[in-house]
Order: sequence, then structure tokens, then C-alpha cells
Amino acid sequence: MASTRVLKSRIRSVSNTKQITKAMQMVAASKMRRAQENEKATAPYADSAREILTYLSSQGATDDHPLFKEREVKKRLIVVIAADKGLAGAYNSNVMKFYVQTLRENDHHAQDQTIAIGKRAAHFVTRIKETNVLGTYEDIADQPSGNELKSIVDTVINKFLSGDVDAVDVVYTKFVNSMIQTPVKQRILPAGFEASETISQQVRDAEYEPSVEVVLDGIVHRLISSQVYQAILDAKASEWSMRMMAMKNATDNATDVIADLTLEMNKARQGAITQELAEISGGVEAMNN
Repeated sequence: MASTRVLKSRIRSVSNTKQITKAMQMVAASKMRRAQENEKATAPYADSAREILTYLSSQGATDDHPLFKEREVKKRLIVVIAADKGLAGAYNSNVMKFYVQTLRENDHHAQDQTIAIGKRAAHFVTRIKETNVLGTYEDIADQPSGNELKSIVDTVINKFLSGDVDAVDVVYTKFVNSMIQTPVKQRILPAGFEASETISQQVRDAEYEPSVEVVLDGIVHRLISSQVYQAILDAKASEWSMRMMAMKNATDNATDVIADLTLEMNKARQGAITQELAEISGGVEAMNN
């Protein structure tokens, strides 16, 4: 059995670790709530874009648009989103496993191309031979700015329009709730959208200037931007949620370890006291004899 001095040192060390994990848990919880609010705030913009696209599609405006053209998929561009740091449980490993599965779906000889968002994704994709890395983006904010997003969106659109790729997929972690986060794949090019069930009278009566084609170009670009933006927000919310749970589990485990070490220390102290009493009693008995 370890000495009480060693056990005290171990308890002190675990207690310090517990303070760190508890602080990280509180920070992650705060950032998770903020990320959830950011995710919900973008919904009205996406709804408006879908509503306008539904109306323009019903008028035949999207039939000949180059961003809506479907081609046989031989070459893809995959945008994979992971975290910049670890200590988030299985967050990074789950999305990277799903990314590898997505790569293996391509049974053509041409290699897929990849854009990696997050340091963990960047480090991972550079070691894979089955893909060409177009670019990496690190230290993206929880709520990306327009300039950060524009570079990514312009790249994927130009690659699709030039014919370098036939489709663009985004691989990220979908935030369902604080307990459930699921890696998913979303195709953003060729452009598609979920038709809106209702079209407001304002959209029907609107006049599109300078022309429907110019408005459609802007709407499609914004739709693709909103899809990438939403994927990043989902990924950030999932990341902070899983980091919060990982730190909570670490804090709980530290509490259990401290309790076990304290019990062991008390047993060691009690054993030492019992031994001292036995030695004193033995000495007194020897003197009396």
C-alpha cells in the first residue's frame, strides 16, 4: 500500500486536473449555447432563399442555369469540417472516419479533391493518397466572417463551373441536440434546394431587377454560401457540445479517483495508527514483564 505522503501528492495532482477540466467544461457549455443561437439565427435567411428559388424554379428560370446542371459524377470536391483542437471526445475521429467512407464511395479512377477546414482535418487529409488537397483553412471563427466564407465558396463554385469537378459535397457533424451529433454528407453542387411549401404573396408580386437571371445568380450564390455557413455552425455547435461532455466525464472521473485515493489514504493512515498502537502496547507489556 502506498504511503500517505504519496497518496496526498496524487490527490493534489488529480484535484488540479479536476479544476482544469471543470473550467474547460464551463467554457465549452457557454460556447455551445452561443453556437446554438448562431445556428438558429440563420434559419430565416435560408428559408427566404428557398422560397424565392421555389418560385423562380416554377417559372423555369433554373432550367438552363449552369450551377443547376447535373453531370455524371466522375470527379468530386469534398469540403470536410473538423476542429482545430482535440479534447472533444470522438468528434474529430468520427468525422474523419465518415470522410474516409465518403472517399471510398468514388469507384472511378479520377481522384477526389478536398478542402479541409480545421487543423485536425488539415493534418489528416494531407496523409491520404486518394485525394488532392486544394486548400486548408485553420482557426475559423465560431461565427465565420464574410471574407472567411467567400474564399471557400468562390473556390467550390469556380471548380464546378470550370468542369474540374462534377459535384461538391460537404462532410461535417450535424448538431441534433446536446447529446446527439451525427456526421453527415450534404451535396451543395449542382445546386439544389428543398422546395418551400408556401410562397408568400410578396415573393409572387415582386419585380426582379435588373433581370430574373441576375437575381437568380445572386440567390444561388447566397444559397450555397448559406449551406456552407450552416455546416460550419453545425460543426462548431457539435464540437463544443462534445467537448463539454468530454470535460464533464473527465471531471466526474477525477471526482471518483479522488474519492478512491482518499479512501485508500484513510486506510493507510488507520493502518499506520493501528501499527503504532500495537508497538506501544507491545513495549508496555515487555516492560511489565
